[in-house]
Amino acid sequence: MTSDEPTGLTPARELPVDEAMALLEHGELGVEGRLVVASNATLYCSVCLDGVTAACVYKPVAGERPLWDFPDGTLAEREVAAYEVSAATGWLIVPPTVFRSGPLGPGMVQLWIDTDDDVDIRRLIRGTSSDQLRRIAVFDAVINNADRKGGHLLPTRAGHIYGVDHGVSFHAEPKLRTLLWQWSGRPLRANASDTLRQLQAGLAGDLGERLAGLLTPREVRSTVRRIEQLLGSGRHPEPSGEWPAVPWPPI
Repeated sequence: MTSDEPTGLTPARELPVDEAMALLEHGELGVEGRLVVASNATLYCSVCLDGVTAACVYKPVAGERPLWDFPDGTLAEREVAAYEVSAATGWLIVPPTVFRSGPLGPGMVQLWIDTDDDVDIRRLIRGTSSDQLRRIAVFDAVINNADRKGGHLLPTRAGHIYGVDHGVSFHAEPKLRTLLWQWSGRPLRANASDTLRQLQAGLAGDLGERLAGLLTPREVRSTVRRIEQLLGSGRHPEPSGEWPAVPWPPI
């Protein structure tokens, strides 16, 4: 998930999305290490299938710490739901992610992304010129991301920016907490509005069915409502004042 890839272990590998999803879904997982800075159990793994091997992250449900405002044992499925929404946008924000069994039981498995250590995250998140970050801000508003920290943004050497760690998303109540408020109140760009309408249609069909297997009915309805509100206002959301606007720690 980050460039702090343990040395001597399976390296990151770039793969087409379809190949990555098949590898993550059906490959053999091998635990190689643990990311000790993570608040929940986050394991660095190899995943192998038909001679193809890549690095991935495995977050078993059994390793999730209870939270006061999210149901126990639901974070992994929320991460997969975030991937489903990301895939439906076509913005490639969330790396390929699946929910499957693993050495420590069911959990989330996500392709490891190697990042560009030369990118200054603090400088990156202060700017307003990045179209990718602006799309991530819209995505976070849709999924009601309660924890968009700087460290959850992964800039790659190819210039793409991924977003990860979406376990505390999709709450039915407003909980948007992010560092990406620089477009607050500004009009949505036309391509963002088009994508929101695309999501709206998807939630009435296949995307809605996929999310129904990962979230509660109320959480799916709230996702639909957030998209309606974004399209109705035509603007990026603003902090509500009823919930901390910025996560802590911010990076």
